[in-house]
Amino acid sequence: MAKHGKRYQEAAQLVERTKEYDPQQAIALAKQAAYANFDETVELHLHMGLDPRHADQQVRGVASLPHGLGKQIIVLVFTQGEGVRIAEEAGAEHVGCDDLVKRIEGGWLEFDIAIATPDVMNKVSKLGKILGRRGLMPNPKSGSIVPPNDLPRAISDAQKGRVDFRIDKTAVIHLPIGKLSLDNDKLLDNLATLIETVMRAKPSGAKGQYVRSATLSTSMGPGIKLDLNPTLELRAP
Repeated sequence: MAKHGKRYQEAAQLVERTKEYDPQQAIALAKQAAYANFDETVELHLHMGLDPRHADQQVRGVASLPHGLGKQIIVLVFTQGEGVRIAEEAGAEHVGCDDLVKRIEGGWLEFDIAIATPDVMNKVSKLGKILGRRGLMPNPKSGSIVPPNDLPRAISDAQKGRVDFRIDKTAVIHLPIGKLSLDNDKLLDNLATLIETVMRAKPSGAKGQYVRSATLSTSMGPGIKLDLNPTLELRAP
């Protein structure tokens, strides 16, 4: 098992391992404990009381963060015909179809979100193994497969800070809240939006305690346990 470095150990000493912090305290502590020389991402990790092996206990959804992620989101759009003009006018950084498919097959992945129109999915589907494992594959459930006329809205939502989430095999949901440089109040609003969205996505097969624990951390920092009651009571602004 790899050992953490000295700077991590010093940061971890700021966090009481057995204490559960309310969301405001946790955000402030995450900033205090940050030590990396780059703008880290603040992350939320939810341990769910679900069995992901069952179809009726899957959790998946999309949240639009009110204050974005604190970074520029690079949007790629797979489309053709009139969709190309619409996507380019809406501000997508990369627009096309066959040319983009070929670039991605060659290893290029310099974008954050991929959107597609239905008429090109037969070509995009071949990228499933590449994009799927990175959470970049367009999917109708996440709102990333849309008709050409809906491209401006989908691109705008993505640029503002759309977060796609789903439960993993270990029954954990990992969610980015925003960059560390965002104001505390903005991070709290983003956290509230994510919590409310996950709570609304409760599946029909959920039994017992839906969310078992919640942890806040930065990309490089120690985990900070959240007090579940005030955390789950958060509401989007």
